[in-house]
Amino acid sequence: MYFRYNVEKGVRELKTIGFIGTGVMGKSMAGHLMKAGHPVHVYTRTKEKANDLLDNGAKWADTPKDIAQNCDVIITMVGYPQDVEEVYLGTDGLIEHAKEGSYLIDMTTSSPQLAQKIEKAAAEKHLAALDAPVSGGDIGARDAKLSIMVGGGESAFKELLPIFSKMGTNVVYQGKAGSGQHTKMCNQIAIASGMIGVCEAILYAEKAGLNPETVLKSIESGAAGSWNLSNLGPRMLKGDFAPGFYVKHFIKDMTIALNSAEEMGLMTPGLSLAKKLYEELAEMGEEDSGTHALYKRLANQG
Repeated sequence: MYFRYNVEKGVRELKTIGFIGTGVMGKSMAGHLMKAGHPVHVYTRTKEKANDLLDNGAKWADTPKDIAQNCDVIITMVGYPQDVEEVYLGTDGLIEHAKEGSYLIDMTTSSPQLAQKIEKAAAEKHLAALDAPVSGGDIGARDAKLSIMVGGGESAFKELLPIFSKMGTNVVYQGKAGSGQHTKMCNQIAIASGMIGVCEAILYAEKAGLNPETVLKSIESGAAGSWNLSNLGPRMLKGDFAPGFYVKHFIKDMTIALNSAEEMGLMTPGLSLAKKLYEELAEMGEEDSGTHALYKRLANQG
């Protein structure tokens, strides 16, 4: 059980949470868990990225193995599928060293097939593994308003819902292992073509001699409205391309989505075009910019 009831004290005791990956989003997510009173242990490849959390009481772990041996619930938010595989299935990984009965939650956007592989390996060790990728970027993580898409055992989902609710406001159980990742692919496919539209609309407004900020006021609340239009459109106009979500990670997500779509025999021409444009953007030196930097690629039509 996620909560252990202490009859003598008459209170619920919070389980210890391990958090691996404290980057742009993970840092805020771990911080919300700490504010809720959870004891949190953290590990990230670059320790400096965890300094704020450590200053506020998080405990540092030298390796994922240390996290596994000392925590009851372990959350990962790392970069790429190969990182997920190493952290979970490696010799010094979580599944090999986690305590029996622990919960493992991968919130990285990764491969649905890998999520299924992890869930099977975890079950053999009497562990519960969920794939729970998120959407909402740095703003959603900062404000604890992420959309969280969960795959895996439904009973484990119900036990962990109090934890998910500290990080997001739209927490939906999608089904068996891999379902969370498949849902995230749907999300990324919609974003990919949608971002092209947002950039093109702003560039059109500028070319037509309009005030693009005024244009946004008209179109963001109508049928064209979207999260990207309202939140990233203004950043484009300010020339603020700091990453809420990295271009390089979006290319990774689109590659996973394209591979999955091809396996299902599904045509995704909008996704294919978006991936091509983002790869060209990365070649311009923008791989560490935010996804809305696509504006630069479309503005650069020379």
